[in-house]
Amino acid sequence: MFAITGVTGNVGGELARNLLAAKKPVRAVVRDARKGAEWAGFGCEVAIANIGDVAAMAAAFEGAEGVFVMVPPNFDPLPGFPEARRIAAGLKAALEMARPGRVVYLSTIGAQATRENLLSQHTIIENVLQEVALPITFFRPGWFIENAAWQIDDAKKGVVPSFLEPLDRAVPMVSTIDIGRVAAELIQEKWSGHRVVELEGPKRVSSNEVGEAFAKLLGHPVRMEAVPHETWEGLFLAQGMKNPEPRILMLDGFNEGWIEFEVPARVLKGKVGVEEALKRLLGGSI
Repeated sequence: MFAITGVTGNVGGELARNLLAAKKPVRAVVRDARKGAEWAGFGCEVAIANIGDVAAMAAAFEGAEGVFVMVPPNFDPLPGFPEARRIAAGLKAALEMARPGRVVYLSTIGAQATRENLLSQHTIIENVLQEVALPITFFRPGWFIENAAWQIDDAKKGVVPSFLEPLDRAVPMVSTIDIGRVAAELIQEKWSGHRVVELEGPKRVSSNEVGEAFAKLLGHPVRMEAVPHETWEGLFLAQGMKNPEPRILMLDGFNEGWIEFEVPARVLKGKVGVEEALKRLLGGSI
């Protein structure tokens, strides 16, 4: 049995579908029973657990051959990342109680970076899970191509603001299709101790290339427009953020190149390019 958290999202759902296609038993871990109904219909066992409930998470993980752990994203953490520290402590306790066969933790590119930024939440969680005496894979994919979902409405209008700049700078991106597929492969492997696995798409992608893919799929010109750095803090505060500095530093890390893979020579390559990922993202809205 493979216990999958985040099964209602892009990555967890893709992972679960790959396991089901391989005739593997899946336990869908959801926060709301209503969200588990679809997966029960696919033949999955359903466990109800919130990431902050240690006992429920331990019960969801108990007896599993493999566990896939992803934490809910937090784009506006409090200073010092207390939320990530609580999640890390809870996950450690749940895993030590349940003792599953192995664990794949969905981390991020740049988790090893020493400069604090939004992705440091994963650094904190990785460091705590290093104390758990189970086989654990820290799975670190690049920037999700599907983050472009936030840009669809602007792309339809023809001009897309971009915080990834300069616009022709290619950064490590990967589709959630590849992330889920590779996660399904990893969780079925057997290994000992802790390991890091990093993943990007077939090629690195610039903001301009995202715009070109949108233009091709939508059938009209799409221009990417760099958002001036000096306006970022004001924009994020106006959007309701209380602590925008970690997000700004993360974007700086991608733009300046210090958010990178730890061992570039060993990074796995996905199969899904930006156009294919965006086409799926657009779906019936093209």
